[in-house]
Amino acid sequence: MKKSLAIIGAGPSALAAAIYTTREDIPTVLYEKGVVGGLAAITDKVENYPGFPSGVEGMILANQFQSQAERFGADIEFGEVSSVKKLNNAIEIIVDNKPILADAVLIATGSSYKKTGMPGEDDFYGKGVHYCATCDGAFYRDKKIAVIGGGNSAIQEAIFLTRFASHIDLLVRSKIRASDVLQKELKKYIDEGKITVHLKTTPQKILSLEGKINGIEINQEDDIKQLEVEGVFVFIGLNPNTGFLQGSGIELDEQGLIKTNSRLETNIPGIFASGDVRSGATMQIASAVGEGASAALSIREYLESQKH
Repeated sequence: MKKSLAIIGAGPSALAAAIYTTREDIPTVLYEKGVVGGLAAITDKVENYPGFPSGVEGMILANQFQSQAERFGADIEFGEVSSVKKLNNAIEIIVDNKPILADAVLIATGSSYKKTGMPGEDDFYGKGVHYCATCDGAFYRDKKIAVIGGGNSAIQEAIFLTRFASHIDLLVRSKIRASDVLQKELKKYIDEGKITVHLKTTPQKILSLEGKINGIEINQEDDIKQLEVEGVFVFIGLNPNTGFLQGSGIELDEQGLIKTNSRLETNIPGIFASGDVRSGATMQIASAVGEGASAALSIREYLESQKH
């Protein structure tokens, strides 16, 4: 009987691994609770993935990953994994409360968006507070919005949102940390009056009237101000999706990322990790894909060793 692999997640790293394992004739099932392609799928445009000199839409890239993995025989199923446990020579994962056994497991669950924690953020989630510009930007055509964050993703998404919004207030906790290329592009929108940057600024709370957002309160160097906006987009980083590993015995670092050795294997034999969920990952699509391929080769070696 062929040794099987279960992959938790279906982002770029998971799909790359599946392309390799299925080509090695390893039965491979991916379990995804959200969107196939992960955060890459909901990124407007990926500019730094090799092979696309003009950039590529995130959804198109994700669809191509998926099609290639499925062409080689990968099976993608939707379901939420709640636990992972080593049982003798097999590994049990619980998917939608049902136990499933596999000979090896790859955890490639990636990360999710961080929240600011300010009052009103959760109350207006999806109704004025958003974490995906490509998903929700079109709702704000000719409206004023705020974007929170100062890294690459915040600047990229703010620039994208100028397609819809009449004006954007960019709220940056300290200073802009985006790449030089993005900062130069941002300056064009600042000069055109489409984006106003507020440095050393902390969002305090969402303001609303009759159930709709009508502003945001900010603290700029101890000066409390109110900005009139109808929507708030938050891009302040990522949290690893490892909550389901509590009690699994898998070692995590202080940030909750999964520790692995050079073979991308965790402290538990047969359980591997790759991509943004792994400690030491660079949080880039290209490196996540490379890690997926490397993990697949290590998984093949592990499964071969279990046959004897």
